[in-house]
This record gives sequence, structure tokens and C-alpha cells, in this order.
Amino acid sequence: MELQFLGTGAGQPAKQRNVSSLVLKLLDEINEVWMFDCGEGTQRQILETTIKPRKIKKIFITHLHGDHIFGLPGFLASRAFQASEEQTDLDIYGPVGIKSYVLTSLKISGSRLPYKIHFHEFDEKSLGKIMETDKFLVYAERLAHTIFCMGYRVVQKDLEGTLDAEALKAVGVPFGPLFGKIKNGQNITLEDGTIIYAKDFISAPKKGKIITIIGDTRKTSASVKLAQDADVLIHESTYGKGDERIARNHGHSTNMQAAQIAHDAGAKRLLLNHVSARFLGRDCRQMEKDAATIFENVKVVRDLEEVII
Repeated sequence: MELQFLGTGAGQPAKQRNVSSLVLKLLDEINEVWMFDCGEGTQRQILETTIKPRKIKKIFITHLHGDHIFGLPGFLASRAFQASEEQTDLDIYGPVGIKSYVLTSLKISGSRLPYKIHFHEFDEKSLGKIMETDKFLVYAERLAHTIFCMGYRVVQKDLEGTLDAEALKAVGVPFGPLFGKIKNGQNITLEDGTIIYAKDFISAPKKGKIITIIGDTRKTSASVKLAQDADVLIHESTYGKGDERIARNHGHSTNMQAAQIAHDAGAKRLLLNHVSARFLGRDCRQMEKDAATIFENVKVVRDLEEVII
């Protein structure tokens, strides 16, 4: 499981940072990639990565400001050009209006897609658990931006315990169907009468990962709810220490506020993105240092940076 940041800037493209987009790579888990927001130029950023557009099966949009959606029609059209590869359907989750925006853009531009898009639109009355598969759950809550904006909590369901094959061989269990029975929790009896108890050869279930992606927002308790015990919290940091007033006026957060959210939620790791273009390299290092006074495990991410979870 990996994160890759395609755009980490706020508002408009800059030399060092493109606008908002990131992907959650679930290739080992379900052979899919999930995208969160798709700002202008996202498809160009993808060309600098190993990401295959056809692997992107779900797109989650936090809100309808341009720096989070202007790249979406272009990406969808380009995904259709993968003529030599299998065309697969796509799910788009986001606020009410995302379906109209996408379909209107495609219609006016004469774009025809050889795959289907399944839209899932939400307002403040339809949030909570918005998606469930056999391996993942996704929750959404309303944040506190200047327009309706959502934050997402991706929860990997607990992983089944693993079978200790070497230990089974050591006690005389032949490889084959009996291994499968034990893996399914069935006790077995060997030819010599020895009873093999499945629980003794299967490890305890492994806790699944939790990844929280916070869209544009003022400091709000909804962020703490979404980030509770998260392995990774990705939080916007448009402004720095001392900018609390301007951050609130523009519906954004500072690095210090993001750090407080991570602390209050008991998150394990904080990644700051959606950074104003006025913060350059030295400024970003200072943002990290300042935030670390509240929450130690913090980093300001860069465009194209990959993070293993």
C-alpha cells in the first residue's frame, strides 16, 4: 500500500507544486489505484510516474473548487485512449454537482468514453459510510470550507491470520488439502490419531490500515473524527504558524492546526500538503519544525513523492 502525491499546491499551479491530486496504490491488495482530487495538469503528472490510468478504478473528489477538479475531464478522456489495454468502468465519488460537471464537460467537448462512469453524489445528509467492499470501507464527513467539502477515511478491513506452513510440516501434516482445512479453521486428525488444532497454526488477524485524506477546511472536529487512530493523516496546510486569522477567513488550515488535529486524533503520521506557493523549500522545512512542536512525526510532502504505508 502506497501513497503518491501528484499535486501538493494550493489554488493554482506553481513551478514547484502542481494543484491537488494524490493516489492511493492498492495494487497488492486489490490491484487497483484510487485517486483523490484531480486538479489541472494531473494527467501530465501521471506521465512522470509508473501509474497506469486503467488501474485507477475510483476517484474521490473532496469539493468542486477548480484546483481540485479542472483536470478531471482531461484525465477521463485520456484514459479512453488506452486502446491497447482493457477498458474498465470507473466510479466517481463526490459532492452533488460532480456528475453534472463531468457529463457537461464531456458533452460540450464531444468526448466519447468506451467505459462507463458510475457516479456517487453526496450532500451533508448522506455522509457517513459511503462505500464498502470485502476488503475496504470508506467514510466521509463534511468539513468547514467556503463551499461544501468532504474529508475521507479509508479503512482496510482486518487481514486474516497467516498459516504457519513450516510448523505444520514439522508435526507431520502433508502439504495438500489438509493445509486448506486448517487455513479455514478446521481441526484435523492425522493417521496416527494426532489432533491438529487449527488455532495453533494460524496467526492472529492483522489490523488493517487507516488512511485519512482531509480536503480544504478550517480546523474542525470532523477532521479529528475522520483521523481517529489513522496510520496516515494527509491534511491541508495552506498557511503557516501565525496565519490563523487569514486561514480562517479563506476556509483553510495552518500547519499548527493540522498538527493539533493529528495529536488529538491519535494519528501515527502526518503528511502536510495543499501548501501555498509562497512557501518555498526553507519555509517548508520551518513549517515541519513548527508543526513538530505539537506532533512529532510530520512531513511536508512534495510533488511526485511516494510514501509507503
